[in-house]
Amino acid sequence: MSGSVLFQPISGLPLVEPGDDLARLLVDGLGRLGLSLQGGDILVLAQKIVSKSEGQLVNLRGIEPSDRARQIGQIVGKDPRLVEVILGQSREIVWVSPGIFVVETHHGFVCANAGVDRSNIAQPEGGGGQEQKQEGSEENEWVCLLPLDPNASAARLRDTLRERTGTHIAVLINDTHGRPFRMGGVGVALGTAGLVGLADQKGQSDLFGYRLRNTLTAVGDELASAASLLMGQAAEATPAVLVRGLLLAQPDPAHDLGATDLIRPANRDVFRYPPGSEQWRM
Repeated sequence: MSGSVLFQPISGLPLVEPGDDLARLLVDGLGRLGLSLQGGDILVLAQKIVSKSEGQLVNLRGIEPSDRARQIGQIVGKDPRLVEVILGQSREIVWVSPGIFVVETHHGFVCANAGVDRSNIAQPEGGGGQEQKQEGSEENEWVCLLPLDPNASAARLRDTLRERTGTHIAVLINDTHGRPFRMGGVGVALGTAGLVGLADQKGQSDLFGYRLRNTLTAVGDELASAASLLMGQAAEATPAVLVRGLLLAQPDPAHDLGATDLIRPANRDVFRYPPGSEQWRM
């Protein structure tokens, strides 16, 4: 790593709509700041703008909840239509209790509500109805899903930016997830392209010559979390951050697994499957 690292928020981006040219919006946003992409830059993008540009939006008005969704919705206190959408994005239920609904998504992420989110989604003209525009209502009829394949999304955007600017950069898509052993949410890498998200430091020496034996550093998550501090979670309107001067290892282009390396295999997840315990499934 170099001695000087820049984290530059790219503010002032318009609200992203399905079909928007995200690469153009980012280049234009950097231009308004007097910046352009340089080799080795990293663009960290909020999952929401990637999902919205790809049309990963669902209107709950068209969802008919199943009996299972109604049952879970009663337990967790959620709209059963929303629960039905979450179930459709999940391959396993991890935890159900009042106020908590944790699943494993089809991507392999273990997170609350399969990453399905209602925040920062503008209601289309005439699409929301007067009833959820009343003061105090927090219900939106539209919800946003995670990208179908976050690694592929990052790779496509990286390739497009390289074609248009001639610059080789890395792209990271982040989201906020909770953890079973800490309070609060942190930014995590959902998808990456052009950087090694999990650094294996086994065999390296520490300050006193001790050789590390089992040291894996979640570089992608650390980078996502740092950028999340600048993005915020509410009305900050800063869904992208330019990172410059951070020299990270480059993946083998033929074996770039993106952020998939950061997903802990189920057989090593002692929080979900403690040794000797029985797993409860619904």
